[in-house]
Amino acid sequence: MAKLKKGIFGPISGKLGPVTGGTWNGIPYLRRSVDPAKMKGRSPAQLANQEKFKFGNEWMVPLHPFISVGYMPLATVRTAISAAFSHNYRAVITGTWPNLVFDYSKLSISKGNLPGLTNLQVVLTSGDELLFNWQNVNHKQALYNDQLIVVVYSHELGMADGLIGSALRRDEQCTFKFDENLKGKALEIYLGLISMNRKKASDSVYLGRIAP
Repeated sequence: MAKLKKGIFGPISGKLGPVTGGTWNGIPYLRRSVDPAKMKGRSPAQLANQEKFKFGNEWMVPLHPFISVGYMPLATVRTAISAAFSHNYRAVITGTWPNLVFDYSKLSISKGNLPGLTNLQVVLTSGDELLFNWQNVNHKQALYNDQLIVVVYSHELGMADGLIGSALRRDEQCTFKFDENLKGKALEIYLGLISMNRKKASDSVYLGRIAP
């Protein structure tokens, strides 16, 4: 894909012969137009890969409110959602459509070099409430007001809930009451950190599955 900083008449928008022009995040671009006839002639392997890609996109939709923040520091020439999808698609989903294998232990809700937390623990204190405990990291890049990103995900329901910023690094403890629809379901638990100015994030941590 070619990028246009300046065209003869400015950035191109729309189809022009064999190419299509547009602007994404303020960046003009050109790309080759897709031939519908060639789409019809795709092999079964190509169609399976297309379905896998589509499924991956749809699977991540419930996580968008969280990964859009957790991957914000990586949103430079692409969106945070695109950065998160690129990483997780390859790490989490394997196999061939329709026989896909998910490794939820490799799901990442945030990514970066912000120092994390130590001695992280989570327990289910009631049917719909989690208690998190941790110890702060003594590091010059770890600020007291770094915000927690917590995500609970039910693969049975394809539903996620969580919090962003309701607890800070310095608190060393927080409780989270999740959506009652998730009560009694197996839940995958994740925790990450994002700086107050949203310029730094930590690699998220998978805290395991809590069974009902």
